[in-house]
Amino acid sequence: MQRRDFLQKSTKSALSLTLLGSFAAQANPFGLMHHEEPKDIFFKISLAQWSLHKALFNKDLDNLDFAAKSRSFNCDGLEYVNAFFKDKAKDKSYLAEMNNRAKSEGQQNVLIMIDGEGNLADADNAKRLKAIENHHKWVDAAHYLGCHAIRVNLAGGIDKNDAAKASVDSLTKLSDYAKGSNINILVENHGGFSSNGDWMHKVFSHVKNKNCGTLPDFGNFCIERSNNGCKEEYDRYKGMKQLLPFAKAVSAKSHDFDNNGNEIHTDYYKVMKMVKASGYTGFVGIEYEGNKVSEAKGIELTRDLLIKVGKKLG
Repeated sequence: MQRRDFLQKSTKSALSLTLLGSFAAQANPFGLMHHEEPKDIFFKISLAQWSLHKALFNKDLDNLDFAAKSRSFNCDGLEYVNAFFKDKAKDKSYLAEMNNRAKSEGQQNVLIMIDGEGNLADADNAKRLKAIENHHKWVDAAHYLGCHAIRVNLAGGIDKNDAAKASVDSLTKLSDYAKGSNINILVENHGGFSSNGDWMHKVFSHVKNKNCGTLPDFGNFCIERSNNGCKEEYDRYKGMKQLLPFAKAVSAKSHDFDNNGNEIHTDYYKVMKMVKASGYTGFVGIEYEGNKVSEAKGIELTRDLLIKVGKKLG
């Protein structure tokens, strides 16, 4: 009887451990404890909400559940997109709940990417000034969330030189507004003139505000698109080198991967070597936009690649 009891207990214990290990492997595909950042990489990893835009637009994922989703991928920072809570910028109770969710999941609110609030390089001065004002509420929201920045776009320009002057003025005015909230105003290479490294370098060489900088994206260097894809593309490695001196955030864009887990459009080692050489040690945001694997798989592949490259760089 004693032996039978012992065998029954042993079998149950073994089954429990097997099930526990199975659940842990599903919840933690990277084999790391939650929030256990590798100790030998020079940067932290955040998750850009756009990586999950299909799930969010399809209502398969709610904005308030983004923090828990990021935790499941072992990321430590949250990069929000205003489109997923566009009517909540002034809703303090909703923002408080976002803060609560982030805190409960051990996540850090990093920044908000702002779209749809007008063009900061607009040739029409009245429209441009209105666009600056439209961004104020997002500066306030970012401050309430404890973010360090908002990402804006320099769109709407027609003449390259006029657009540069308008951009400097817009960034100066918006940065002046954000200064008191300790919020940085960041510009991503995001199409048009902003995807031209020479143009962006010229703009930021004239911006004097210390709370204004860039958010270099590995892959957004298409200046002009056509129906067949990119009509004019700027060299991404030259562009990254030009934007990194002003960087206060970095976006690891990914689309497709080979059998070895390397992104086929961007040499991650080459780019991250430049990031390290620039002295940047902040968050690098995963931004998967591919279609060949699921959003979840794309996020996992991007994170694995960042960790592999980070360890190689030391």
